[in-house]
Amino acid sequence: MKIAVLKEAAAGERRVAATPETVKKFMALGAEMAVEAGAGQDASIADQAYADMGASIGDRAVTLRNADIVLGVQGPDPASLAGAKPGAWIVAGLNPFGERARIDAYASGGFEALAMEFMPRITRAQSMDILSSQSNLSGYKAVLDAAAEYGRAFPMMMTAAGTVSAAKVFVMGVGVAGLQAIATARRLGAQVSATDVRAATKEQILSLGAKPIFVEAVKGIEGEGTGGYATEMSDEYKAAQAELVSSHIAKQDIVITTALIPGRAAPRLISDAQIASMKPGSVIVDLAVEQGGNVEGAVAGEIVERHGVKIVGHRNVPSRLAADASALFARNLFNFLSAFWDKEQGRPVLDEEIGNAIRLTQGGKVVHERLL
Repeated sequence: MKIAVLKEAAAGERRVAATPETVKKFMALGAEMAVEAGAGQDASIADQAYADMGASIGDRAVTLRNADIVLGVQGPDPASLAGAKPGAWIVAGLNPFGERARIDAYASGGFEALAMEFMPRITRAQSMDILSSQSNLSGYKAVLDAAAEYGRAFPMMMTAAGTVSAAKVFVMGVGVAGLQAIATARRLGAQVSATDVRAATKEQILSLGAKPIFVEAVKGIEGEGTGGYATEMSDEYKAAQAELVSSHIAKQDIVITTALIPGRAAPRLISDAQIASMKPGSVIVDLAVEQGGNVEGAVAGEIVERHGVKIVGHRNVPSRLAADASALFARNLFNFLSAFWDKEQGRPVLDEEIGNAIRLTQGGKVVHERLL
């Protein structure tokens, strides 16, 4: 069983799908590990570190030759996979909805594509969940990015020359990224508030010492979708939320938006008029900018200014913390494959629950129900 680890080719991608730690663990299972030269360079991992764990290092052609499993952070170009075995598994974040043509090409090439972002949110799969591990770092980094652009201090400071007021931070969307953003902003001394369409998050917000901002007038809307994800809200709820947020956002120094709906464009949370109501020098960080953005006027890959407010739209935020993001991502992949490792066959054998949830292609066809 040969497992190939590729150097990421996507622009700006600094992460790597395996670390020396996980290479060692895979080899302990009996796998042969091949790592493309330079794969870990941008994540501060030298080729020699992989070699010291027993992996072979070579160019892409050598790395892929007779590979049974190909590991990636983002899905590799199907045309670059020559040499891998027929039916080889492609295990990565595959962006099935945004890169449908690539998924079709995996099917045509005879590969079995396994989309790690489709991992079901069940107890036994928590350690395999790349969305959670990477979102955690995104929420943390969003606060640091906001602090870097904000021209003032975060905590309240009492000095002989007078008092510096604490920054007011508002987090919109309280999933994994939002919760980490709340915790990080609190650690930096900010006055933090947060909102979400899911009523169940109110207790989580309070537990982190932040103030929940929730629509109370519209009853019976929980906002809870399958697997703990948010769902699309009714027009009535949207109107009530917009009114509440508008009055609150005008008083904030920093806003961090994290709202995503799987398979759909990110919901619009902040309008141009709401941006105009904020104080000059305020900062908005849009973590959903690559899926259309929560903020009107946000531009993927840029920091723009509207009405004196900076709107931060960095792409691929986890990659901005490449070393830690790679370590967590690599453990997710190892936890997944090792959980299904069959010692007799010397390879992983998936069960139906998780296999059917993440398998996109098989036998030359696209087989996932959400893509048919």
